[in-house]
Amino acid sequence: MRADRLSASQFQLPDLVAFNQRVRERIDPWLEKKWVRRGGILLLAGFVLFSGIWLYFASGLPSSEKLLAYQPSLPTNVRGYDGTPVQTFARERRVELSYEEFPPMVVQAFISAEDKTFFRHGGIDYPGLIGAVFDFTTKTATGGGRARGGSTITQQVAKYLLQDSSYSIGRKAREAILAFRLESTLSKEQILELYLNSIFLGRNAYGVQAASRAYFDKDVKDLTLPEAAYLAVLPKAPSNYDPVRATQKALTRRNYVLREMENNGYITADQRAAASATPLGTIRYGSNEKFRQQGGYFMEEVRRTLLKSYGDNANDGPNSVYAGGLWVRTSMNPVMQDAAANALREGLARFDGGRGWRDLELSVDLNGDWAAQLDRAAVGTGFADWKKAVVLSKDSAEARIGFTNGSTGSLPRSVADLPKRGGGGTAFDNLRPGMIIIVKQLGASSYALRSIPEVGGGFLVEEVRTGRVLAMQGGFDVVGSSYNRATQAMRQPGSAFKPIVYETALENGLSPASIIVDAPFCTSQGPGLPQKCFVNFDRKYAGPKTLRWGVEQSRNLMTVRAASQTGMPKITANARKLGVGDFPNYLSISLGAGETTVARLVNAYAILANQGRAVKPTTIDFVQDRTGKVIYRTDNRCAVMGNCNSADWDGKAMPRPPSRDRQLLEPMAAFQMVHIMEGVIERGTATILRDLNRPMFGKTGTTSGPTNVWFVGGTPDIVGGVYLGYDHPRPMGHGAQGGRIAAPIFKQFAEVAFKDMPKVPFVAPRGIRWVRVDRATGRRVFGSFPVQEDPKSAVIWEAFQPQTEPRRFRRSHGLSIAGQPEEGDENNPDKIAELERRPRVVRAQSRRTSQPQAAEAALQNQGAIY
Repeated sequence: MRADRLSASQFQLPDLVAFNQRVRERIDPWLEKKWVRRGGILLLAGFVLFSGIWLYFASGLPSSEKLLAYQPSLPTNVRGYDGTPVQTFARERRVELSYEEFPPMVVQAFISAEDKTFFRHGGIDYPGLIGAVFDFTTKTATGGGRARGGSTITQQVAKYLLQDSSYSIGRKAREAILAFRLESTLSKEQILELYLNSIFLGRNAYGVQAASRAYFDKDVKDLTLPEAAYLAVLPKAPSNYDPVRATQKALTRRNYVLREMENNGYITADQRAAASATPLGTIRYGSNEKFRQQGGYFMEEVRRTLLKSYGDNANDGPNSVYAGGLWVRTSMNPVMQDAAANALREGLARFDGGRGWRDLELSVDLNGDWAAQLDRAAVGTGFADWKKAVVLSKDSAEARIGFTNGSTGSLPRSVADLPKRGGGGTAFDNLRPGMIIIVKQLGASSYALRSIPEVGGGFLVEEVRTGRVLAMQGGFDVVGSSYNRATQAMRQPGSAFKPIVYETALENGLSPASIIVDAPFCTSQGPGLPQKCFVNFDRKYAGPKTLRWGVEQSRNLMTVRAASQTGMPKITANARKLGVGDFPNYLSISLGAGETTVARLVNAYAILANQGRAVKPTTIDFVQDRTGKVIYRTDNRCAVMGNCNSADWDGKAMPRPPSRDRQLLEPMAAFQMVHIMEGVIERGTATILRDLNRPMFGKTGTTSGPTNVWFVGGTPDIVGGVYLGYDHPRPMGHGAQGGRIAAPIFKQFAEVAFKDMPKVPFVAPRGIRWVRVDRATGRRVFGSFPVQEDPKSAVIWEAFQPQTEPRRFRRSHGLSIAGQPEEGDENNPDKIAELERRPRVVRAQSRRTSQPQAAEAALQNQGAIY
């Protein structure tokens, strides 16, 4: 049904004119009064002024949406390869808990100490505010100092969010505005949760859980009543109630909090009395720092990697290192890390011992807080029983020394009578008040002088199959020097580079039984330049020898000859593929004259042990954000496949993750090189490792000077490398050799790290041919077998690539091998020259024989050598 429309004449309009007239008749008489007009103007001016002030101070404050989404800064927590906590990167040490995780007793203690009307006010405690304003006005007028605070818990949260500690009315105004906004946006429980997670309580602890660990080494849920009451006194001024320096003041304030809890009805009088009689019971500062230095250089490398990827603080993104609350799983093996650190430190100290005492050239001002200055001094002591100390005074018999915790001890002359390095009398004579020194504890209060080694070094351990770095030590102590000599120091590897030379030679025709002459070798350097002549370390010559012998005994002349025949372009190309370095094609490079790092060389050896397959060294397995979401994973094979996390079986074959590596080297040549380097452990320059009694390979290295000494090697599963040398290269002394200095360090590490590891043999790739050969000549042997228990057995099993193993052939005076010397040839220059011209590939010159079966039988009966 259609409705009828109303016409204008049917709708009655109100009489607005009459209504306006009646309003004016009532208001105009009041407006004619002066006090009303002035009052209105004042009210309007006050409203405008208040609005302007509000807008001025409220500008830039967090909005309600930001308050709801606020997340406090959280440290980055780092774990080892097995999930063991090992380190924390924190400027604000904090553990975030939900409100429900805080025991009621803890909540009641903080409310009683800080804001007993918290659950009743709307953000501002007006009586307290009035008292604070009055106190501020009085002290400002009289110059009586800082006024007492009147902030509620909500205002303290606002102060934390503002990150403003200035002493001004403007800051208090902004706090008040933000407190109102907090109360209108968040619940009381949410505000209290922010407070209990954010408040600074001393000892670099932010929040109650972090403080509970810092002061009592327990979780907040395990706190007792007096412990909770003590933590509640700390928000106002943690340093004023320090449990060590201000014990009585802290007890008095704690007992005040207990009385307030009783007055508020949270505890009984008996509970208060029992708690008041209890000592503070705090631990020493730092006792809870179980992982403060665990990892050392390894953790510093992880920190640098994370900083590059995620930034420093919250301004750099939500996953920053010092605010994002990251959870990082590293590849560090704590047992191996400690073993590597201790082995390197003891090796450095052992080498440096006997060279005199070295002055650190650091001092503190004894007129100030010398303990705090000493604590801040960037001096790393390395060993757990070494301490940094400051000389307080000295007489003819002993020196009085002080430590970072304020305690003192004595340093007798008899244990400080070392010669001062560089001359100038004894160490004790050179001690002076204020000097920072290093000491080792001998008795209850007696110490002996020690010296930080001047020589440096690096140690790195890597997993063969994955490239995961299991341990890394870049010097004596990361506190004294963050320069990581395992990853940053470019050093000449010396003979430790030779396996790359010989592996390339094995790829290009040589075999372990190939004969190379150990004799003088010179090469032209160009028109108008003298010849470059190479020498062995001992400056002696051994004549024609097998390639294996040359590696085991680390003969320079044999290496140069092999490099000359193989071609330096091929060798440097392999060095680039292995990541060792980009070197020029000079023969001296074959002897390790090019510079590289421990990390690079260890990874190259890991590739050799991995049968030539590439592995990439990594220190981080994966990274999670604060919610647990994985934001980085080193092994991304599942991400590449896209079907690792299928909800259900799709009927197809099980997903096979693709290989993470690619073939860089010929696998048989890589295995041959590893097998040859097993001989370095059994019979060569690293026999000190032989009594570890497990399959191992490795190579020592000593550079000219000698300025650096090396050892790199390991097992089928683990490869490690160590070097020693001065940061500014200079000779280490004539007796310095890799086998004498570096290999023992690796052995000390291996005795701990490999203790419970199964003894796994090196597995040959498909195609390798095992042949019994005479170890001295490389000739094939029939009729006898290697003596496994004797490392110097005359007969050994040798690994050959197809068509390179020694074979029989006919000649006028019996059977032999092409390119093999006869007895006495090492003293025959013409014969040596002839062998030099022959190809190094071992092959039969002729396989024809009129009576092959009879000849073979005769040779077998005689134990003939082929």
